[in-house]
Amino acid sequence: MNKKNNIKVIISGGGTGGHIFPALSIADEIKKRLPKTDILFVGAEDRMEMERIPAAGYKIIGLPVKGLIRKVTFRNIKVILDFFKSRRKAKEIIEDFNPDIAIGVGGYASAPLINAASVKKIPCVLQEQNSYAGITNKMLSKKVDRICVAYDGMERFFPKNKIINTGNPVRNLIISQKLKDEGKKYFKIETDYPVLFVMGGSLGARTINSAMLAGINELAKNKIEVIWQTGKYYIDSIKKELKNLETSNIRIMDFISRMDLAYNVSDLVIGRAGALSLSELCLIGKPSILVPSPNVAEDHQTKNALSLVNKDAARIIKDFEANEKLISESLKLLGQKDALRELGLNALKLAKPNATATIVDEIFKLIADKNV
Repeated sequence: MNKKNNIKVIISGGGTGGHIFPALSIADEIKKRLPKTDILFVGAEDRMEMERIPAAGYKIIGLPVKGLIRKVTFRNIKVILDFFKSRRKAKEIIEDFNPDIAIGVGGYASAPLINAASVKKIPCVLQEQNSYAGITNKMLSKKVDRICVAYDGMERFFPKNKIINTGNPVRNLIISQKLKDEGKKYFKIETDYPVLFVMGGSLGARTINSAMLAGINELAKNKIEVIWQTGKYYIDSIKKELKNLETSNIRIMDFISRMDLAYNVSDLVIGRAGALSLSELCLIGKPSILVPSPNVAEDHQTKNALSLVNKDAARIIKDFEANEKLISESLKLLGQKDALRELGLNALKLAKPNATATIVDEIFKLIADKNV
């Protein structure tokens, strides 16, 4: 690509960290290659991107767009009116900013922006994180030039000739003995017992926390070490419930900022099945037991999890079975070193460590083709 200094890129989407992190990764990679690129984000008003994107040093404009409520309600009239307002505003943004390319990362803020860009014949790229495509990306797929996906079989949702399997942009994580030693100090682990790392995201996962409480006596009496990220909504009630129990081998935290250290010390990870978490587990080759959230569109976390489970790269426990099975299955697996090793190696085979770079390569190709 002709590396001119005035390339303009617009990135739309958001609503959750699962959309925001890929968007920022793509923006950072573009800036690394072409530091003078002008990047503008477009998100949904009152959603987390309106804070996270400026905190990362980028400009963002909010649209009044909101998600459709999935039941018959008069509130959807307001949602529809806001969509038309957002479409008009998106058209104005495209005309004012005049980008060389538009990138949609999913979430309903993508719809009006990518639609407006496609009408102006601006090259458009979608990035779909999940194994089951989101409704916004499915609607937009016929209007865009390229669709970057992280799973096989996505031609079920998108035109086959537009798909490229790049993987998901994730943090640059590595596994090393140095980081493992640092992690043991960080988490105050003084034994060589197996380490179970339990995570439910920054806000926590009620089912996983409930299963941990149900099996707390088993966890406490076994020769294991536990790192338990409860989420900020649950930390106080969990600490209160455990105040009279001996749980010296269980480290309870609301949030873990050093995920690299937690991954390095862990022998087994318990978590939900968000697309980016699974991409990270594959990147570092960590065995996991996945408890897909049932509270997501189209049950896409189960489909994400099965993409690993079907290749013997993870185990799965259904949400409604977690209280009964999660801890017993975890303790059983921690005692099976060969099984842990096999799960980790199979996960590593599914990794795509160059995902962000590959996506940006495609973006630059489209811009170059436009400028020919």
